[in-house]
Amino acid sequence: MKMKKHFNKRKAMLSFLATGLMIIWACVAMLPFAFMFCSSLKPGEEMLRKGLSLTIEPGVSSFSNYNALNTYRDGIYWHWYKSSVIIMVLQTVIGLFFGSMVGYGLAMYNFKGRNLIFTLVLIVMMIPFEILLLPLYRMLIRTKMTDNYFGVVLPYLVPPFMIFFFRQYVLGLPKELLEAGRIDGCTDYGVFFRIMVPIMIPAFGAMTILSGMNSWNNLLWPMIVLSSNEKFTIPIGMGTTITPYGNAYDVLMPGAVMAVVPIIIIYLCAQKTFIAGLTAGSVKG
Repeated sequence: MKMKKHFNKRKAMLSFLATGLMIIWACVAMLPFAFMFCSSLKPGEEMLRKGLSLTIEPGVSSFSNYNALNTYRDGIYWHWYKSSVIIMVLQTVIGLFFGSMVGYGLAMYNFKGRNLIFTLVLIVMMIPFEILLLPLYRMLIRTKMTDNYFGVVLPYLVPPFMIFFFRQYVLGLPKELLEAGRIDGCTDYGVFFRIMVPIMIPAFGAMTILSGMNSWNNLLWPMIVLSSNEKFTIPIGMGTTITPYGNAYDVLMPGAVMAVVPIIIIYLCAQKTFIAGLTAGSVKG
């Protein structure tokens, strides 16, 4: 009995210490966002004079900088915002559709060349994207898809990482589900969309967050493909606010704060399935 009480006390103490460490780590991780938000409330001249700080001065700090997003270069910031949202939605939805289907096929069906295809997927995952920039750009020039949203999305239509993740997740599902669906009269597509997709919701949640973040923060490839100012994404457009002739900090900081909002929304919508999807997909063979 004493041993059990001692064990429970030790377990409670370890849980308390772990919780305290996680809270401290969360506060440290939130510091950059706190600096960014406090700086977005100050005029650009004030930030240049005092630098980044967590102080909010009643007579100086205000939300007037956020109005500058509507007036800066005729409201071009919201064109950047729209471009980022369009590209993120296209890349995430199309990538989830094809990545889940290919991963499901590699896991559930036995066919000639299956292992070879999966090996090629792993090889593509190991190739740095920078090596593929030149051939991809030449392909876009030949197909006349430069300065086009679809040209940005094209290399991510069937993401190798999604294929790998969905395959690992589906390997943990019983193949009897496929046979049961066929007995009930479902086609292969019917089994996938009616039976498998609802079971794969945790995997879809995890991949939605990761794909959305990758698309939203992507800078290099959209910068190469897009040339019109109105079609720039937020990372590209915000970079144009810093020039040798002057830095628009009044737009840069509030714009950076607003750029975080879609990622927070995506995470809040998919957080319940995020951890479950990652853990389930990582331990299957």
